Amino acid sequence: MERHERYMQEALAEAEEGARQGEVPVGALLVTPDGDIIARAHNRPISLNDPTAHAEILVLRQAAEQVANYRLPGHVLYVTLEPCVMCVGAMVQARLAMVVYGATDPKGGGIESVYQIGTDGLLNHRLQAYGGILAEASEVLLRAFFRAKR
Repeated sequence: MERHERYMQEALAEAEEGARQGEVPVGALLVTPDGDIIARAHNRPISLNDPTAHAEILVLRQAAEQVANYRLPGHVLYVTLEPCVMCVGAMVQARLAMVVYGATDPKGGGIESVYQIGTDGLLNHRLQAYGGILAEASEVLLRAFFRAKR
């Protein structure tokens, strides 16, 4: 659990950077089977005018380019908010071993809150998933961001 919290702190730092740039504060990073961080990103759909520029998609793209392979078996994705359906689908396609997330997303979560993609055994690849890691810190960032927008 301590290892998950350490990586989640890094993802939270990315989320904070996203908030400073006016993006919804979600941060992510990708960790190799050896424990090395090979990609990190925060949400950027607003600045990139790209609806797919979620933090998770951006780290998958960075990592795949770095290892010159679209498959990332054994890798773990850390993200501050439960991934959406699009992002979980990309994780399944990349054949990630695990996703670890902070806060749940009761309106659009693709792992436990609304759907159980990649964990329900219906697809040809199954993800291990752990939620609630430093969830409160992630929720505080998200609430502050949306409160400032109102």
